Amino acid sequence: MSIFSTILEKLGLHKPAPAATAPAPQASAPKPAAPAPTSTTSAPKPAAAPASVQTAAAPKAAAPAQMPQAVAPAMPAAPKPISDVDVVKQLELKAKGTGLNWKVSIVDLLTLLDIDHSREARNELAKELGCPPEFMSDSAKMNTWLHKTVLHKIAENGGNIPKDLLD
Repeated sequence: MSIFSTILEKLGLHKPAPAATAPAPQASAPKPAAPAPTSTTSAPKPAAAPASVQTAAAPKAAAPAQMPQAVAPAMPAAPKPISDVDVVKQLELKAKGTGLNWKVSIVDLLTLLDIDHSREARNELAKELGCPPEFMSDSAKMNTWLHKTVLHKIAENGGNIPKDLLD
């Protein structure tokens, strides 16, 4: 599991969940094959059963072509429920009384989420998120870039990050 995936998981913004949702509609596409075995069980009716299987298969063959079009709009709708995760509230509660300031420090943010915040772990996260090479050699620049990028990515995945932290 990547470090950023761990961040999303700790915040309740499960990135793998929408991917699991996408195959489900595809799983419904093979279901038209399920009526065929049902009509096979009614195989003692030789002429009527094959004709109904063929007529049922033809309309259902058109339905899966329409289904992916219906599935595509459904997938963008999935992130909307995720936006109900109040990331700010979670982090504020975790930070209460700790002296940690997740709003300005990537180290504090990772610490609050109980994720390794060592230089090596931050380097790995920076590489994972595509940090420019010129920032990798300067710890302060990398940390600043990393903090902004992580907050942006959390927001992209449905987290409620205040606009002033995203500027």
